Amino acid sequence: MAASETDTIFNDRMLSLGLARVAEQAALASASLVGRGDEKAADQAAVNAMREQLNLLEIAGVVVIGEGERDEAPMLYIGEEVGTGNGPAVDIALDPLEGTTLTAKDMPNALTVISMGPRGSMLHAPDVYMDKLAIGPGYADGVVTLDMSPVERVNALAAAKGCKPSDVTVCILERPRHEDMIAAVRSTGAAIRLITDGDVAGVMHCAESEITGIDMYMGSGGAPEGVLAASALKCMGGQIFGKLLFRNDDERGRAAKAGITDLNRIYSRDEMVTQDVIFAATGVTGGTLLPGIRSQPGWVETTTLLMRSKTGSVRRMQYRTPV
Repeated sequence: MAASETDTIFNDRMLSLGLARVAEQAALASASLVGRGDEKAADQAAVNAMREQLNLLEIAGVVVIGEGERDEAPMLYIGEEVGTGNGPAVDIALDPLEGTTLTAKDMPNALTVISMGPRGSMLHAPDVYMDKLAIGPGYADGVVTLDMSPVERVNALAAAKGCKPSDVTVCILERPRHEDMIAAVRSTGAAIRLITDGDVAGVMHCAESEITGIDMYMGSGGAPEGVLAASALKCMGGQIFGKLLFRNDDERGRAAKAGITDLNRIYSRDEMVTQDVIFAATGVTGGTLLPGIRSQPGWVETTTLLMRSKTGSVRRMQYRTPV
C-alpha cells in the first residue's frame, strides 16, 4: 500500500495515544483552577490546551460536537478544523471540561472528554436538549425504550436483571424538569443517584455498574453530550437512546442546519455513532469513574480512560509529570 494511502486511513490504534494526551493536557491545564470558583477560566484553560494538542496530531479533523456555534465559542466550535491537515479525515466530539461547575466547586466527576472517528461517523447533534435513556451491557436489545414510562423502564430492567425494582439504581440529572420522573422512579422502590452536572459521566456509569452501582440513566440534557456518551458506550458496551427536544423555531432551525429532517426520530447508540471510534477521558476531580488530578511537591499525576470500540479495549492509564 502506498504511503499516501496509509496516511489517510483511520488507524485507531496509532491515534489512540495521541488522543489520550489531548485529554490529559486539557485536564492538567484546568488543575490549578479546581475549587477556585471560576467556571469560565477553568473551561477556557481546558479549551486552549485541548486545541493546542489537537493541532499537533496528523489528522484532518473537524469538530462536529464542540463548544457551541462559531459565534458563541472562541475556540473548538462546531465546524472548526483541527490537526495538521495531513492524515485521515476524522470527526471529533469533545467537551474540554465536562463539569465546569464541578471543577469550580471541587465536586466529583469532572472530566475532560474527547472522541474521534472517521469522517461522517458521528451524528451532528445541534446544541439543543436530548431525552436520553441508557443501560449497560449484557441486556437484550430494546429491553428498555424511550416510549416506556419511567416506571415501566425500572420494572423491565429489574425483570431482565433478575432482581426486584428496589435493587435498581437510576442516575438522573437534578433539575426541576425531572421532578415528576424522580417521583415516578421512587414510586417503584428504586434508588436514585442525583447528579448536579456531568451527564456524559452519568451515562458512562451504567457501563460499569459493578463499580459505580448505577444500572440506568434517564432524563434530558444536552444533545452534544448524548453523542459523546454514545461514543463511550460504543467502546464499553451498553445501550443508549436519544430523542432531540426543541423548545422553539430557533432550535428547530439549528437541527435543519445540521441536516436533521426527522425531528421526532429516536436515535440508538449505533445511529449516533455509526463507525468505530476511539474515546479518551481524564479525571479532573475524583469520582467513581476516575480519580482526579493528584498534585504533590515536584510532580502531578492524571488517570485517563482510553478506549477503542474496534477491539473493545478499555485502558486506565496513569501519567505522572514533574512540575
